Amino acid sequence: MNSFSYPLDSPPIQYLCSKDKRLSKVILSLGDLTYTVHTDSFAFLAHEIVEQMLSVQAGNKIYSRLVSLCNDTVTPKYLLNLSPEEIKTTGMSYKKVHCLIDLARDVENGVIAFDAFPAMTDTEIINTLTRIKGIGYWTSKMYLIFVLNRLDVLPYEDGAFLQSYRWLYNTSDYSHESVKKRCQKWKPYSSLAARYMYRALDSGMTKSPFHLYK
Repeated sequence: MNSFSYPLDSPPIQYLCSKDKRLSKVILSLGDLTYTVHTDSFAFLAHEIVEQMLSVQAGNKIYSRLVSLCNDTVTPKYLLNLSPEEIKTTGMSYKKVHCLIDLARDVENGVIAFDAFPAMTDTEIINTLTRIKGIGYWTSKMYLIFVLNRLDVLPYEDGAFLQSYRWLYNTSDYSHESVKKRCQKWKPYSSLAARYMYRALDSGMTKSPFHLYK
């Protein structure tokens, strides 16, 4: 995995702090932003497909069974050597099974070329991935943020992000349009802001009401 670090005094973090007082309080509480990105594109997407609409615990349990079924390496070639029935023994639905198979087939056939993604725009990548039935905007955006390290992705389809969003702004309106409008000020570092939102949730900050001046 590749590592990245954004200290509090780095231009992107300073920019976010200057644009959003509420987010700034979270950033200053959590400190420097350091993270790693995934380097195995297919394995990452397979894991996200498995985890869709499931709890993290349930998703990880099923994915660990898939890893074991694939002899510890989830690759397109290995997956295509398995029957749908064998893959389903992990506990996932047939819909997800066929989504995985379609993804593996497109990667093997060169329809999806991960090596070409870095030179493509976010929209082009999303359009490429969402051609596969079962892969939507959520999965595609997770890929952009956590694999390609794209810095300006707003994951308003993600439940964990929205949980922190509702807490930060003390709002019950988390429609896509409302989130996009309010978070427009984060551009061009929406992904970095989102990472702080995830960290706020993971650290337990969101368990207590947010107070800007307290």
